Amino acid sequence: MLDVFEQKRLEMIKEQLLKRKINAEAVIKSMTLVPRHLFVASSLVEQAYNDTPLPIGHKQTISQPYIVALMLQEAKLKPTDIVLDIGTGCGYAAAVLSNIVKTVYSIEFVPELALEAKNRLERLGYANITVLQGDGSIGLKDYAPFNAIIVAAGAPIVPQALKDQLAINGRLIIPFGNKTLQELIRVTRLDKDNYQKEKLGAVRFVPLIGQGGWPSN
Repeated sequence: MLDVFEQKRLEMIKEQLLKRKINAEAVIKSMTLVPRHLFVASSLVEQAYNDTPLPIGHKQTISQPYIVALMLQEAKLKPTDIVLDIGTGCGYAAAVLSNIVKTVYSIEFVPELALEAKNRLERLGYANITVLQGDGSIGLKDYAPFNAIIVAAGAPIVPQALKDQLAINGRLIIPFGNKTLQELIRVTRLDKDNYQKEKLGAVRFVPLIGQGGWPSN
């Protein structure tokens, strides 16, 4: 018999994802498996599978389930991919990614959130995720190139450092615009100096803080 959270997860998949044309099999499977309620505060557990972002402290949020699914679907992920997840937050998106790709590097600007996510992911057994604290807007040059880079914060520009860290045919998914409303875009690296940009729709994310994003003050 399914427990209450498994039932809520299946309902989330049906109502929030499948009905909105999320059809990437690996994304659906992973989001069916990952216990989203274990990535939110105990006071918000009953809301964990709602169709909305939720606060996780430090003026950050866990993204709406549909948005997580959309970004991962549009990243066109493969099982052999090495992926950079920018904006770890509570670690939920990294956990979903871990079931889909070979290796996940996840970077978080807020030290407290980075530590909490690292401990949570280790406790839950996600062994192919490395969580680091730092400025995600400049990427992780030492671990590049990446087959995909997924940014869970809105940027005023598309940071050149992130484009430079894509492998050939690598995909960058990033919200681009102002601090309150952005356009989600996919940047594909065609060769060393050429990129293709595609618009994926309007979104709202917290600001990307750092050298390649917004100032922290």
